[in-house]
Amino acid sequence: MQFDRIIKNGTIVTASDTYRADIGITDGRISAIAASLDGADDIVDATGLYVMPGGIDSHVHIDQPSGDGIVMADNFETGTRSAAIGGNTSILAFCMQEKGDSLRHSLDVYHAKADGNCHIDVAFHMIVTDPTPSVLGQELPALVEDGYTSFKVFMTYENLRLRDDEILDTLDAARRTGALVLVHCENEDAIRFLIGQHEEAGEFSAKSHATTRPIAAEREATHRALSLAEIVDTPIVIVHVSNRQAMEEIERARVRGSKVVGETCPQYLMLTADDLDQDELEGAKFVCSPPPRDKESQDACWDGLERGVFDLFSSDHCPFRFNDPEGKLNEKGKKSFRWIPNGIPGVATRLPILFSEGVQKGRIDLNRFVALTSTNHAKLYGMYPQKGTIAIGSDADLALWDPNKNVTITNDILQQGCDYSPYEGLEVKGWPVHTIVRGKTVVMDGEVTGQKGDGKYLPRQKSNLVTSTPV
Repeated sequence: MQFDRIIKNGTIVTASDTYRADIGITDGRISAIAASLDGADDIVDATGLYVMPGGIDSHVHIDQPSGDGIVMADNFETGTRSAAIGGNTSILAFCMQEKGDSLRHSLDVYHAKADGNCHIDVAFHMIVTDPTPSVLGQELPALVEDGYTSFKVFMTYENLRLRDDEILDTLDAARRTGALVLVHCENEDAIRFLIGQHEEAGEFSAKSHATTRPIAAEREATHRALSLAEIVDTPIVIVHVSNRQAMEEIERARVRGSKVVGETCPQYLMLTADDLDQDELEGAKFVCSPPPRDKESQDACWDGLERGVFDLFSSDHCPFRFNDPEGKLNEKGKKSFRWIPNGIPGVATRLPILFSEGVQKGRIDLNRFVALTSTNHAKLYGMYPQKGTIAIGSDADLALWDPNKNVTITNDILQQGCDYSPYEGLEVKGWPVHTIVRGKTVVMDGEVTGQKGDGKYLPRQKSNLVTSTPV
């Protein structure tokens, strides 16, 4: 049998198995897996390497409108390039509906930004900010049928959040159409109350971002989101969970029989609120929502990854340049934490951090690593088995890992649009040395060898959580 390409002598790692075998690739898909394969002019020697499904980062913000005078640091070219550097082969980016706009028009705008500019494959979650009857009753069902099968709602940010009645209407539309809803859980009224108190006390530095968004505000909103979903009887995803109290709400909902998926992110394992308490405005680099917490919360999130409270490990990549008047240090942001853009970069560092801190330190095994970073994302968001596994017929989306490669994270190696990394100087063991998208090498030894346009748009099926297929 003749192949376009063969990956030889590697150790294949999936969410369920670890074994030595060769992989044959034909027309961008895996066409054979066997102990020994021949019949290709293009041979990749993977001796000493793990061959894993390419990472799928299902929580990424790229080129998103962010307020007057504020510009996100990554467009789709730089964002997907950096993702590929970090061993990812697909991302799910958010497409935000602006107030008064249609979902369809918002998607047209994002497709114009992404199409032909991506180094890896891309799909879209929609962000619903204006759930009018026409949006929920007409647009959403049509878009779900077209393969846009998930969307996000916010319980915080005044220009994005939905009231409880709007959330109920949106959840009900999801139930009727078979869409999956992601929820950002923080209590905006509590946050605004605390912001007022801080301003009255003259507290304007970046560290106040953390103290105005306490654990209680996240816990309460998590409980409320889960209760609303239970009332409507529809599954939901609780994204970027930062602490044990919110985790406990997820566990209690599951005991009641609710279908709920939990997600956490690297910042809740590696950063704390103390990182926001720095001089010379350096704390602005770590402003994100929910904010990083404390060592106890870090330990809780590790526990959640180990025990299965969390099914997803995503980056919540939301990059703004630091030393930039259109970024973190805009004129108003220099004066008050309220105006520091919320978000940090992380699409390139998600996988190496979890591999080094999780696998290498014995917190999770290799198969759990693959599940948390690829397979579960593919299953939950309607891309499996095309994506997220190594199997005959699946896309040849692969990341070859050197488990012994030591790397010090510096912003320059990440090739992103942002001018800093919150993990600058972190030493990790284990690094993706070869990223392959549908059979084509896009990154080799830290060098981008592919071109923008190598990545394609991915229409998706309905979620396994909606169709009741087990993760």
